[in-house]
Amino acid sequence: MNTLFLSLLILPLMTDQPATTTRFTPRELPYAYDALAPAISEETMRYHHDKHYTGYVNKLNELILDTPFAQMPLEDIVMQADGALFNNAAQTWNHEFFFDQLSPTAQNEPSGALMDAIREQFGSFDHFKAEFDKACTALFGSGWVWLAEDKSGRLAIVSEQNAGNPLRRGLKPLMTVDVWEHAYYIDYRNRRADAVAAIWPIIDWKVVEQRYEKK
Repeated sequence: MNTLFLSLLILPLMTDQPATTTRFTPRELPYAYDALAPAISEETMRYHHDKHYTGYVNKLNELILDTPFAQMPLEDIVMQADGALFNNAAQTWNHEFFFDQLSPTAQNEPSGALMDAIREQFGSFDHFKAEFDKACTALFGSGWVWLAEDKSGRLAIVSEQNAGNPLRRGLKPLMTVDVWEHAYYIDYRNRRADAVAAIWPIIDWKVVEQRYEKK
């Protein structure tokens, strides 16, 4: 009888345990896994989202346990952490930002103030794309290429290796392309330039404009 009583007391504690150790949860894609094909295949999206991104989220939850970062917002962790904790927090943030800007029904060009800023900074939208493509193919190893804005409103193309994020430079990220091999290798093998070229039609500039306009 005593053993049964103790078991009943312990069981609720065991059931509740995961809720105390899981801070961040992987976000669902805002579209079906196959919605971005042929630019990005269903197979790539399943590996990219379910394995790589979800792995970063799970590792982040593990690393923040019993640390001052345990209750911080994700962006604050990205800004303050170092080492493995930064890598997993930034990769979580970067992937969510990347997935959210893609759409099977994308607005293919910026408009309004953002288009004006791109033309002022780069001469034309096509020239901006060419410069961005060049940065993507030139980045050695794995990383991210970003369109970002500084505090004066000036736009810049920023290349970051590994989990790098322009937030750490005091910049406001607007758009990014993931040039880690796991983002494209299934579909394009070593043809990074082809993968980058294929992604332009699925970047939703309506989302990017909303980020640009947000203060």
